[in-house]
This record gives sequence, structure tokens and C-alpha cells, in this order.
Amino acid sequence: MQNDALLTAQSFCDVVREHASAQGDTHAFTYGEEIITFAQLDKGANRVANGLAALGIKPGDRVAFLGKNHPLYFEALLGAARIGAVMTPVNWRLAAPEVAYILGNCEARVVFVGEGFADVLDKALSQAPDVRHIIGIDASDHAGLDYRQWRDGFAATPPAHEVRPEDDALQLYTSGTTGKPKGAVMTHGSILSSRDAAGREGEMRTWQEPIPGDVTLLAMPCFHISGTGTGIGTMVAGTNSIVLPEYDPTQALDLIERYPISKIFLVPAAIQILLNHPRVNEVDFSRLKYVTYGASPIPLELMREAMRVMGCGFVQMYGMTETSGTIVALDPEDHVPEGSPKMRSVGKPLPGVEVKIIDEAGHEVPAGTVGEIATRSSKNMRGYWNNPEATAATIDAEGWLRTGDAGYFDEDGYLYIHDRVKDMIISGGENVYPAEVENALYSHPKVADVAVIGVPDAKWGEAVKACVVVKPGEDLTEAELIAHARQHIAGYKCPKSVDFIAALPRNPSGKILRRELRAPYWVGKDRAVN
Repeated sequence: MQNDALLTAQSFCDVVREHASAQGDTHAFTYGEEIITFAQLDKGANRVANGLAALGIKPGDRVAFLGKNHPLYFEALLGAARIGAVMTPVNWRLAAPEVAYILGNCEARVVFVGEGFADVLDKALSQAPDVRHIIGIDASDHAGLDYRQWRDGFAATPPAHEVRPEDDALQLYTSGTTGKPKGAVMTHGSILSSRDAAGREGEMRTWQEPIPGDVTLLAMPCFHISGTGTGIGTMVAGTNSIVLPEYDPTQALDLIERYPISKIFLVPAAIQILLNHPRVNEVDFSRLKYVTYGASPIPLELMREAMRVMGCGFVQMYGMTETSGTIVALDPEDHVPEGSPKMRSVGKPLPGVEVKIIDEAGHEVPAGTVGEIATRSSKNMRGYWNNPEATAATIDAEGWLRTGDAGYFDEDGYLYIHDRVKDMIISGGENVYPAEVENALYSHPKVADVAVIGVPDAKWGEAVKACVVVKPGEDLTEAELIAHARQHIAGYKCPKSVDFIAALPRNPSGKILRRELRAPYWVGKDRAVN
């Protein structure tokens, strides 16, 4: 697809249709032995669109996907978008009550379910009254429609609906300080804007430029912007994604050997797991051009080892769900094995992205001064689904989005992450908010008070720790409390350790002093994130 054609596209629906016409036999997705070409993807998406319309799905309706990575997820996403519906992928690691909340909050009418998740979906449905239809993707354990049979019962004729850049396209749930996830709504325009801005301004960085015959390993989960964003990115670029159901270092290495994979996005914990694999030094990485990484900082020693073993360019990416992905990047030329101050940064803003550092009053501060990172661009989400208060607290009237991260710029315009304004913990690339975990722990009848913090962890970057006050006269063990938490929240959110203490430190107004709890664990660290 020519660059000028991409710039005139109104949605990623238009882009895929163009690829289907111009290079229909090109592989779009590879999943095991299954290959989906752009022509097949285009026709399949049309069938899905017509099938959803027959089920009564209208523009603005939400449909959900509960399952591991699968190329048919992208076909369903594309099909929903073609009639103006919005895909909401649900984190398959969540407990049934958490799944129920998301399905209920987004008012999903249809749920696509993958193999192995019929049971959790069944438990969640009692609290998701809007769900009318269940469609199983390679799921023999579901009780609804079979995806392929259902899809193939409808015509491949393109639906008449016209998709606009301002139309909602994707809704991803991100945890909140209140303990309830919020649905960040991205539009077709916000998803396409990175390539659009770079192309218009002629500032596309080397690693952003499409490589003829690109093959991308899609290893991160599609309920994250990293996974769905990667898949949409390859659809837009007209290149092939090799889809892993979930990240597994053995499978990843096998696929790198089998296919000419040129790009991979991984979180630092996944890079470390890959480097620790006993076979890693036997694998030929010579066809790999770039590893992009993000979600949390990476230790210099781990970066050095990755550069030595994989021998490719590395790009650090900074962004969030609310910005439709990456807004700042550290280019490969800034990654030097001997280390440099720039490697502690997350790089410079991408074309078309404004970033500033502000104080508590919202005023911009000079270089070298720590404050909250704020950003403005066409990549920003439209807002939080049915949550105008949270939207207004995050995006101001001038379009500046507060990230909740504390950082500063150096004199050369490189952005550094210093701390978090919010209490969020990032463990293995997953966002965990203390309030969610505290709510689960506090429901234990022996808990009098609880606070959750993030502490440094060599493998996951940060680990969840609970500081707990037990009710007088009660006995409570770490194992008992963690087991209780697992009944209510996803395993990755549960505490890895528990400290039993006499009382939580609070200020005069009663607010928990988390920094005081965290301080002993971060002694000797030059930043309060890991």
C-alpha cells in the first residue's frame, strides 16, 4: 500500500480492504499451521460484520472477546468495526467476578470465547445481563455458536456502514485507583495517527519504516494495547504476524528459528525469561531487525545481555492504553552496550506528539525539574467509557492528558521516568492498582487494615506486597490471605508476600503514607520504579 493511500484512510478497515485488493495473497496472520491471507481476512471480516448485524448489533454496541491470542480475534475486531461496533478484549487471567464487571460495564451484547474459558464465562454471565450471544473460537467447551460455522453462513459482501476516524474502534480496560477498571475508548483516528503523523511530517524514524517482507512475532496479550496494537500495526503495514496464544520462551525461540521474524515487542520480564532459556545461545537471531520493549524500565545489565545475544536494534517505548500505545521512544542508536545517561531515559516524543512536565497546579516546569508527565496528540483516547468524571480528571479542556507518571526532560529533550504520581505497580508488564488488591484482602474477616505497595523484584520488575494489620485476637497466615485473594482477583494481582504489622502509617487526615511503607525497599535505588 502506498504511503499516500494510508494517509487518506479513514480507518484500519479501509487499509485492510486496500491490502486485500493490492496484495490479497500476502499472509496477514500465521497461527500454527493456519495461514490467513489479506484476501481471506477481508472476506472473513465482512462475513463477521454481516453476522453481527444479523444478531442485532448496531453502531456503538460493544462486543467482547475472552480468550488467548488468536488471529480470528483480529478478524472479529475488524468485522465489528465495519458496522461501527467496538471490540472489548477481556483479560483472560482475571477471576470470574472481574470478568463479570467488565462485561457488565461495557454492556457487551456478544462474547467471543476461546478454548478453555467457557467455565469462567459461565460464572460471569449471571452478572452480565446484556450478553445475548456466545460465539466460540476453536472452543469445544462452550455452549453457544461455533465461530467458523456462524461466520460462513453470511455473505462476504462489504457492509454499507461508513466508518469515520472519530468512530470508536477499541475499548481496553485499565485498572483504576478506585479499584474498578475503566474502559479506555480508542477511535480509528487515534489508532492510525502515529503512522499518519510520521508520514505527513516526513519524520518517520528508521525503526518505524515498513520493511518489505516484515514478519512480526505477536507474543504479548491482545487484552493489552501492546498485543492488539501490534496486530493492528501489521494489518496496516500489510505484513505478516506470527501469533502466539500466550508468551512462551520455548515457542518463541522455535518460531524465530522457523520464520524470518524481523520484529518483536516484549516487556522486560519476557526478555529476561527468554535470555534465561537453556537454548537461547543456540538460536540464530540474524534475521531479527528490532526488539521493541516497554511497560517498565529495563536494567542496564539485562539490556547488555540482550544486545549481545540477539544482536539487533532495540527500541524502548513509552506510552499507555490511554494514548493508544507509544508516544515516546528511545531509538536504537541511543542503546550502547557500555551504557550512557540516555539509556536511563525513555527517549523523545514521536512525531505529532506533544509532551510537557507540569507541577501540581498544571503549570509547565523547566528541564531537569520533576513533575507529572502530560501529553497531547491525536493518539489520546476519546475518554473513559461512561465515566465523564474520570475522563475530566485525566484530560483537560485543552486536550492534555495526565499520565500519572512523574518524570523530567533533560536539556536535549530526552524524557526520564522518575516515579509514579499514582500508586500503580507494574509487575511483569501488568498494571496493578493497590485499591483492587486491598479490596480483595480487606474482605477477609480477620483483616483489620491493609495497604498494598510495589517492591523491587529481580524477575518481574516490581512485586506486590501487602502490609496487613490483623484484628485483635485473630491469627492469620500469609498463605491463607493470598489464597483468599485468589478467589476474588487475578493471580498476578495477588500479593507475592505479606508483612504483618501493628498499624499502618497515616497522615492527620487518615491517608495511608505509602511512600513511608515503600521507602525501606527502595533504598539505594536512583528512581522509585524498577
